[in-house]
Amino acid sequence: MSGTRFAVVRNDEAQYSVWAEGRELPAGWHATGFSGTREECLAHIESEWTDLRPLSLRQTMAGA
Repeated sequence: MSGTRFAVVRNDEAQYSVWAEGRELPAGWHATGFSGTREECLAHIESEWTDLRPLSLRQTMAGA
């Protein structure tokens, strides 16, 4: 997979993943606009995804 470029994607629960560029995204996932090597994408996710709880859980806990 050398030379393969990846995109950072996020779902409706604000969870991140790496997806090969040019492939159709699965339902519920959206491109974030960041792309690069797998390592660059993983580093970006690490800096962005600081709360691993799903969005719905965070919202529920904030209302409690």
